[in-house]
Amino acid sequence: MTSILTNAAAMAALQTLRAITRNMDETQSRVSSGYRVETAADNAAYWSIATTMRSDNTALSTVQDALGLGAAKVDTAYAAMDAVIDLMSEIKAKLVAAREPGVDKDKIDKELEQLKDQLVSAAQSASFSGENWLYNDASAAVGMKSVVASFNRSADGSVSVTTLDYDTSASILVDVQDESRGMLTKAVDADALTSSPTGTAREYYLIDAGSPPAGATEIALDDTTADSDLDDMISVVDDLISQLTDSASTLGAITSRIEMQEGFVANLMDVIDKGVGRLVDADMNEESTRLKALQTQQQLGIQSLSIANTNSENILRLFQE
Repeated sequence: MTSILTNAAAMAALQTLRAITRNMDETQSRVSSGYRVETAADNAAYWSIATTMRSDNTALSTVQDALGLGAAKVDTAYAAMDAVIDLMSEIKAKLVAAREPGVDKDKIDKELEQLKDQLVSAAQSASFSGENWLYNDASAAVGMKSVVASFNRSADGSVSVTTLDYDTSASILVDVQDESRGMLTKAVDADALTSSPTGTAREYYLIDAGSPPAGATEIALDDTTADSDLDDMISVVDDLISQLTDSASTLGAITSRIEMQEGFVANLMDVIDKGVGRLVDADMNEESTRLKALQTQQQLGIQSLSIANTNSENILRLFQE
């Protein structure tokens, strides 16, 4: 039946054209934005996952910055510690030279004083971003230092931050408030370092930070310094070098750990980006092909609608005849 009130063919063609237009709008949006899932309306589950993971990646980016800051602090402390070990080796060599008969010990002591001043200067200079792990002039101990190492999300959705911790009590060289907290200001018992301890303490300290250890002798020389005292001083300095070497080794291990963690965080961020991309990114090859097909369908739809509308006009010819 042919009706001039209801053009079924035109209605069908119009519905098809509307569907094609909607698909074209969707495809053009994907081509222009690059996203298959740009809003929650596109796919609520994928959009939620992608948004959460992007947020986590932002947090990991901050972790990268924190690791860089931590690495700078550790590197600063290590560089100063390495310089201090070299200075301590020089002091040890001077003491050994003073053991030689006929040597002017007063002149050697002047050199020792300069080396001690350089030790204090190196410790004071080991500061980065307001933190110094080798020198302390505060009443409280420097204590534990932490470097942010990672941002974690567990299976239940809870988040946590992992840190790399370092106890600065193993690296403080000079403490002007409490000499016992500084490796170079505390007293060391030379008797305990011998192979056959006598039980009588013979304590020595290297640097006078303002409050020398009670009952201890400063490692310094004059013409009256006995060979036995020199032997004790050499033993104490050698023990201090061993402690400094252990501390530098710990700092070096932390540096290596930070470098490995930096590499891991960078790789993790890349993996998360790839995972999010698989969920929400548009396949541009597929979308461009689909867009071409839809453009062709749209042209055919317009042509079909035009033909359907023309059929009603043909009815007029029946009445004109």
